[in-house]
Amino acid sequence: MYQYTAFDQELIDQRVAQFRDQTRRYLAGELSEDEYRPLRLQNGLYVQRYAPMLRVAVPYGLMSSRQLRQLAMLSREYDRGYTHVSTRQNIQYNWPALEDVPEMLAELAKVQMHAIQTSGNCIRNTTTDQFAGVVAGEIADPRPTCEIIRQWSTFHPEFAFLPRKFKIAVSAQPETDRAATAFHDIGVYLVPGQQGEPFGYRILVGGGLGRTPMIGTVIREYLPRTELLAYLEAVLRVYNLHGRRDNKYKARIKILVKAMTPAVFAERVEAEFVQIRDQLRIEDALFDKMADNFTPPAYETLNDLDLQTAFGTTPAFERWYRHNTYAHKVPGYRIVTISLKRPGIAPGDMTDREMELIADLADRYSFGEMRTTHEQNVVLADVAQHDLVELWQQLEQAGLARAHIGFLTDIVCCPGGDYCSLANAKSIPIAEAIMRRFEDLDQVYALGPLDLNISGCMNACGHHHVGHIGILGVDKKGDEFYQVSLGGHSDHDGSLGDILGPSFGAADMPDVIEEILNTYLDHRQADENFLQTYRRIGLAPFKERVYAD
Repeated sequence: MYQYTAFDQELIDQRVAQFRDQTRRYLAGELSEDEYRPLRLQNGLYVQRYAPMLRVAVPYGLMSSRQLRQLAMLSREYDRGYTHVSTRQNIQYNWPALEDVPEMLAELAKVQMHAIQTSGNCIRNTTTDQFAGVVAGEIADPRPTCEIIRQWSTFHPEFAFLPRKFKIAVSAQPETDRAATAFHDIGVYLVPGQQGEPFGYRILVGGGLGRTPMIGTVIREYLPRTELLAYLEAVLRVYNLHGRRDNKYKARIKILVKAMTPAVFAERVEAEFVQIRDQLRIEDALFDKMADNFTPPAYETLNDLDLQTAFGTTPAFERWYRHNTYAHKVPGYRIVTISLKRPGIAPGDMTDREMELIADLADRYSFGEMRTTHEQNVVLADVAQHDLVELWQQLEQAGLARAHIGFLTDIVCCPGGDYCSLANAKSIPIAEAIMRRFEDLDQVYALGPLDLNISGCMNACGHHHVGHIGILGVDKKGDEFYQVSLGGHSDHDGSLGDILGPSFGAADMPDVIEEILNTYLDHRQADENFLQTYRRIGLAPFKERVYAD
């Protein structure tokens, strides 16, 4: 993984000292709330419903065991003993005291972490596939590209005060897109190279969720890899010049692209690109330097194992293996996903002890590294197959071996009204009620792969628009209700969910979900999954069944 240079460390240390002084001045009454707000946002600090929230950057989801242990320590010393994995692969603290945040940032800097640009109208954390670099079929490892974008965008003076927040995702898998790339302000797809290049890029703009969800549009089918930063900068310049600043609901780049039309927007970008392409060219040596930060670990020479004996004696291990592990490109290894979705626990939450355990397991079984995922889970990417039974046993003892990745109860859920001041309704109790209703894993497996996403408001932090089943909290004269959508999908064949109809009360939601699933089972053909059945029969049968009374 990328290691800070002396320059990186000095930059972060100086930023901590700067924010420490800014916070001191605010608490002393020397800075007004309006003056302090942009300063705290630039350092990842929100004011939530009951307490501040600090969002820590996890670049493209990659962390070391040392970093995770530091996060655990901070949760214990300055919070309430847990953290939350966000859908942008970051880590959030929900209860820090404002006066403690500068010290938390100083402790983060000791392990090469920070909270810079995790909030505010700037370029946020660049995300990618949580299996990057270890899964077969990639055009190339996308992490060096992510790191180049991260270094270019951090503290970029021209893009510190954009019309609205800005998100970039990178995908290198032609077969599947685990990064939801089409739903970002800019989507960067690695594609086979031309004219001797190892790879190039296809560029998409104008995707996003929130109040006005849109699937992005390709504006450049092929971009030489040496010209990536020049092209991204051209896109941002056009957006900075023409994006609306008079209405935050119409300030995202997706609104600008739609208003201009993708063709006109692309023309503006190309005109800007021609002016700067030579000044921002990326030399091949830089790609090589970045790639050196992501060299493979010291894999053993192993053969793939036949685990049938273990399956026969331990059916629970077989379920976990089949549903929570994934093929690795190196023989003898598997990719392991640790579920953070358990009844009684908010989806994506980890206690300090769980973080320390996962750090220990990463040291023992996965070269001291782990990844956070968009689905609010944690990945150990490099586990030798001969260690899988032992790893599973330790996860089982800790309550972290729930075998349901990609199924109904692997719910994606924002913090909602329990924490967020923007939320219209609570999300966590709805997730809890659905998990309780469907505790029987055999019943869950019978439904097949199914994404259920919950957001507490139209900001869509739970990505409800792209859930096969999406749930959105809405406010009706001070009461909490929930709108349901069906048919969303975030892969290469992405789609936005269709609204089922009028919203439901919180107590009705488990029954509503059960009726939706019964409708699916009644209409399913052969081995169709939920999305396939929905795309074949459409919304009407579900609507008729759910609103029958």
